[in-house]
Amino acid sequence: METKPKRHIAILGSTGSIGTQALEVVKANPNKFAIEVLTAQNNADLLIAQAQQFEPNCVVIANETLYEKVKNALADFPIKVYCGANAIADVVQMQDIDMVLTAMVGFSGLIPTINAIKAGKTIALANKETLVVAGDIITKLAYEKGVNILPVDSEHSAIFQCLAGEFHNPIEKIILTASGGPFRGKTISELTNITKNEALKHPNWAMGAKITIDSATLMNKGLEVIEAKWLFSLQKNQIDVIVHPQSIIHSIVQFQDGSMKAQMGLPDMKLPIQYALGYPSRIKSDFPRFNFLQYPNLSFTKPDTDTFINLKLAFEALDCGGNAACVLNAANEVAVEAFLTDKIKFLDIAKINEKTLSKVIFKNNCSINDYLETDKEARAIAMEYV
Repeated sequence: METKPKRHIAILGSTGSIGTQALEVVKANPNKFAIEVLTAQNNADLLIAQAQQFEPNCVVIANETLYEKVKNALADFPIKVYCGANAIADVVQMQDIDMVLTAMVGFSGLIPTINAIKAGKTIALANKETLVVAGDIITKLAYEKGVNILPVDSEHSAIFQCLAGEFHNPIEKIILTASGGPFRGKTISELTNITKNEALKHPNWAMGAKITIDSATLMNKGLEVIEAKWLFSLQKNQIDVIVHPQSIIHSIVQFQDGSMKAQMGLPDMKLPIQYALGYPSRIKSDFPRFNFLQYPNLSFTKPDTDTFINLKLAFEALDCGGNAACVLNAANEVAVEAFLTDKIKFLDIAKINEKTLSKVIFKNNCSINDYLETDKEARAIAMEYV
């Protein structure tokens, strides 16, 4: 039997939650995958350890002050070492890369993703902010270059899996499921003095700090709504969100005949990561299996957008179009960072997002430069409210 060549992968953000789990998938499948590039923002120690284990062609540390540390630690290895954001945007174009897993946090993933698409690389997208900020440009460019964007988010992976064999059938609507986060059912008064440690305790998923806070405020689901619009060419009225605390049904597609498909499984990010890395093949795994008898009751409720207004703001930004989602994303990145560094309270995150969204000048038909300027302006305004 003919063996397929290994898929050579660049992981942008290899030291984060998605990046480390992706490397676990690669380690478990050494005959299927090879690591070509690893990048990190600040975690030089873990990047060095990963590089020594997987021996990629090159590594990039975005924080330039850590360059010498990484370079010296890898001096005895045949690994090129680069530094800075520009280097990350450049290395994705390397000839030997087959797929780029974009697992960087936030807006920083935009330019590397654009460059990777221009270079014809398949994109495994874990950086939802790229589509939130510039979905029109990204999807158009991917279409022009014939590049597949494979979703890694569990909800979008679920939709993508439900659409396998159905791409010719129109979608009536999709239903994104949300766990509701750690504060599901709480009132505004109960959320007034929420601490950072409380907000970082997600009931179902093990994720990085930024996405965990976004999940607690429902902003993560709001960003996913916008991402879904671009990934699956949908209108606002074709996207619903429902709270499903058990996180077993990862999302649902409803077709025009009324039938529905759901993708189910235990809440484990390695499964959607592996599906994207191996697509179109499903790779055998030893991941824990779901048992219906352990989950006799699956429940569903409407999201509380009066308390968790970030989800409502995301639908408003989607409706507005133009640079509105870019504004919302930038404000949220500033606000979450301020909360994580104890500068604002939990409820202030949504307040800052709402104020910034109403203050930045609206633009339609944006270029990449427009989005870059909008991001900069929105961050400056959000910082004023911090």
